Amino acid sequence: MSIRKLSGILVQRGEQVLELAPGEHVTFGRGAVDLVLPDLSVSRLAGRIDAVDDYWTISNLSRRSTYVVDTPEGDGEFVRVPAGRMRAPIPFELGRVRLSGDPSGGMASFLVFAPEHVLLRPDAPRRERETAQTVPLDATATYFLILVALCEPRLRDPLCGVVPTIPEIIIRLAHLGLGRSAVNFHIDYLARVKLQVRMPERPVRPDWRRVALVSLALRHDLVTTEHLALLETRSHILP
Repeated sequence: MSIRKLSGILVQRGEQVLELAPGEHVTFGRGAVDLVLPDLSVSRLAGRIDAVDDYWTISNLSRRSTYVVDTPEGDGEFVRVPAGRMRAPIPFELGRVRLSGDPSGGMASFLVFAPEHVLLRPDAPRRERETAQTVPLDATATYFLILVALCEPRLRDPLCGVVPTIPEIIIRLAHLGLGRSAVNFHIDYLARVKLQVRMPERPVRPDWRRVALVSLALRHDLVTTEHLALLETRSHILP
């Protein structure tokens, strides 16, 4: 299906395509709804999609099921929509709604196409002094390579909850010849100076600082999948 420039959104399942203007909505489920999903695991009235300008929202009307909205065009990004959540905003231009735990989606999934998001043109004239980067990080610095190594498992698999240990970072960056004290120094520098991670009132796990660094770096796109190439490139350079 060729997608023209949209003024609303398109909801598609197989050959069925529903077009929504801003302010309109459709319901989905396996009962008397606009978009029928013939799967016994789906509620009769499972949810609702609302078109809102250049994005859309989803309401989970089930009592127990958590829905997942991911994007086939991304790097594993997804949004969880728990039971009872109303009008959850979805940031994807192309989103896939999954209503069951089946990884393939099966009969309980459909696509939503949103308009192209409005972005500030990089060549737009600037009338004020350019704003400094909120968190100035040097991608050539050792501390940044350590941050990338910490984020690597999550970047390769967003569902991975593993955060590398100090020995694992030493091995991953063996070409730098770092020891435990050096790695700990750079992690402390990242946490205290660069990202200013706050110590929780009750640190319940010894790796809380590394966990916090990974969470903060990925949440604000300070480290992305593009930075993984730094690990591969540097690993072939002898100290």
